Amino acid sequence: MQQIIVDISISPDEWIKLYQGLATDVRTTARDGRSVRFPARILSRFYLSDGVRGSFRILFDDSGKFTTIERISR
Repeated sequence: MQQIIVDISISPDEWIKLYQGLATDVRTTARDGRSVRFPARILSRFYLSDGVRGSFRILFDDSGKFTTIERISR
């Protein structure tokens, strides 16, 4: 299993655009410098009144398919 660690800061206004489907993917840079893109829906359970913020570990299989995400710090 492979993993990436990303630091995310999505404001409530940006989240509304993702939630409404105006944008579907989150694009960011992993801590190791890789550019990554993933479906915004995997962050849904981490949404709070101030948006989505924190560091996350995203796990995926050897074919690059998402398996799980966990918050490692806020």
